[in-house]
Amino acid sequence: MLVYNNGMSDIEVGVGPHDKPWPVGVQYDPELLAEGDRRNVEDKYRYLTVEAIKKDLAESRVDLHVAIENWQHDLNIGTIVRNANAFNVAAVHVIGKRHWNRRGAMVTDRYLDIFHHETVEAFMSAVKDRHVIAIDNMPGATPLASAVLPKKTVLVFGGEGPGLSKDMQQAAEEMVMIEQFGSTRSINVGVASGIAMYAWLTQHILD
Repeated sequence: MLVYNNGMSDIEVGVGPHDKPWPVGVQYDPELLAEGDRRNVEDKYRYLTVEAIKKDLAESRVDLHVAIENWQHDLNIGTIVRNANAFNVAAVHVIGKRHWNRRGAMVTDRYLDIFHHETVEAFMSAVKDRHVIAIDNMPGATPLASAVLPKKTVLVFGGEGPGLSKDMQQAAEEMVMIEQFGSTRSINVGVASGIAMYAWLTQHILD
């Protein structure tokens, strides 16, 4: 049994076995119907196959891409992918190493289109019809509060610590920074990704 603690009591996650007669259709997973659905998904997706969920999400994906440089096997990539799923972005690009730590993604990568590019050059060629906006707090970057994020954008994030590679800094059309007011030099890249994606949504989906 999977549970989480809400500070007061343990609450069971998801739903148990479906009452019979079971619903009929290829969108339903027989194993989930029989054993219950404990996945981290919205209730409307309970008992549905991964393919059925991904198909439904495809009908409402936002026109935003996200890219992540993966030169050091950054553990934060999973968090960025999970954020991308939460905002239902159209695609995620992983640049550099093909393999990345999926633990932080909480299996949300199953519901996304994820593309791999060995080099920055290969990535730029693949997204040449989009504006490439780098997210990093380097000198000369545009503050996010005043930045105009084009609709057909790829938001690019570097690794935790080293930030964006020199090649990506040079290739990006613009660099945008998230304003900070404390003592730390930077915020976690997984957190930064959620802030930047939401900023794009406020300009194109939520306005």
